[in-house]
Amino acid sequence: MNPAPEGWRLAAGLLLVRAMIGGVFLSEGIQKFLFPDALGVGRFTQIGIPVPSLSAPFVGVVEIACGALTLLGLLTSLAALPLLVDMAVAIATTKVPILMQKGFWSMAHEARTDYCMVLGSLTLLLLGGGTWSVDAWRRQEPEP
Repeated sequence: MNPAPEGWRLAAGLLLVRAMIGGVFLSEGIQKFLFPDALGVGRFTQIGIPVPSLSAPFVGVVEIACGALTLLGLLTSLAALPLLVDMAVAIATTKVPILMQKGFWSMAHEARTDYCMVLGSLTLLLLGGGTWSVDAWRRQEPEP
């Protein structure tokens, strides 16, 4: 059996990474509005993020917008940047305290999703959305 051509495999891999990263961020952003006490303003207040009544909705909108852009493969590398900032703040405010209080293994367990989201976002920052993306479609030359 012949392996799939490298271009197809890369395109498929990037599509899967986009689906994972975009889907999780889109879902999390929406949930900040659906469940504000548990995941939005209430959560931001609990973990000590400044001005939670503004920062939680702002983060929710960023996650929704950049998650949707990532799913579409539109401005993919650019959309990855705010998502990386989002993850850096999440790790600093939620995982570093666990590291300090409970140790490395507790933090490693709690940070498994964060780790995947950071690496997936870095992948999209470096490689873009791939050939199966709106970015690639927009770069195509029109037929004469």
